[in-house]
Amino acid sequence: MIYPFYCLLLTVSATGIPSSISAITAKEVSKGKAGRRVLGSALKVFITIGALGSALMIILARPLASAQGETALIGGYITLAPSVLLVSIISVFRGWFQGNSNMRPTAISEILEQLVKVAFGLLFAYLYRGDVEKSVKALLFAVTISEVFALFYMLIQYKRTPAPMLFQKDRETVGARRILKTSAFVTLASAMLPLSNMIESIFLVRLMSAYTDRAVGLYGLYAGGAVTIINLPVSLCYGVVATTIPTLAKAENTKRRKKLLYSLLITLLVSVPCAIGLYLFAPMVVKIIYRSISAGEQQTLISLIKGFSVSAVTLSCLQTLSGCLTAQGKPKLSAVNTAIGVAVKLGLDFLLVSKSEYSIFGAVIAANVCYALVFVLNLIVNLSLTRKRKSSKKV
Repeated sequence: MIYPFYCLLLTVSATGIPSSISAITAKEVSKGKAGRRVLGSALKVFITIGALGSALMIILARPLASAQGETALIGGYITLAPSVLLVSIISVFRGWFQGNSNMRPTAISEILEQLVKVAFGLLFAYLYRGDVEKSVKALLFAVTISEVFALFYMLIQYKRTPAPMLFQKDRETVGARRILKTSAFVTLASAMLPLSNMIESIFLVRLMSAYTDRAVGLYGLYAGGAVTIINLPVSLCYGVVATTIPTLAKAENTKRRKKLLYSLLITLLVSVPCAIGLYLFAPMVVKIIYRSISAGEQQTLISLIKGFSVSAVTLSCLQTLSGCLTAQGKPKLSAVNTAIGVAVKLGLDFLLVSKSEYSIFGAVIAANVCYALVFVLNLIVNLSLTRKRKSSKKV
């Protein structure tokens, strides 16, 4: 009950930061300038934004808990609040390291986060197993502890680099306006799909309730089952995005199309086999991971995964191409393309899910169309940008 609001704050204070900071840093480095100028300016901006997010979570803890009908959530909101600030700072460091073509700090810090969170989470769950309220607070506190560990790791890695101390005076600085402008559109593009999923969670159940009493269960199979499984290949392909952005940002105009297509090829080489595997082995996947649901629900989930498997490719590719637009300084176009896809998706949801012959499978069709459309739009825009830059170079 606490996580939705927490994720919303993270979308504002942290989502998009690594990509935008990575692109700006890489461009500065390619010009022979000091990438540390980006880090200092970005930290000033996002420490402020992250602190405001943490403060907002604390201030709204009581009203939100009351609105949700569970006052015991107040302590949970407060113990999780520092994570908003911590993740915001960590994201800046990750983007800066990525912009300097150093992916190791991002990878290790993310693994460290999960190890610490799981270790302390299991420990707290065991220690407070007799008190649900204390257990929940402790579990959320484990998230904050994991971010503290990740931040310390980032600071240690930064001290090992030849970069000077943070916040020292420099005649040349990277303006906060430039950082905010880039990050805002990356954040907007990243938030579009999660926002559409949140909207779906409100009205899909209502649409299906008109003709079935299994509406909640069907939505659970779709959002908690099929979507979760399909997102696994997409997560694997995020590494392509992280490495593509600084590489493409530093590349000469005449070489950008080649690097863009190479990144897209790698994404296809990862996502296509995953999609085929999900389609062919959907029954095995469901029986292993969701063995507790009924036989009828298993069959429905298998059909959902098979129908949704194509999106493992299109969603992965649009993610890579969005990163390419960010690297070329055009995150706004990615946001526009995603908004068009989301509008189509929600429209098809209303049109198809309201009909019993489609039911929850209408949401799968809508998502497939959405991701394919955004993929095509992003591809067209990327090819257009690289073609224009190449032709202008010749002239």
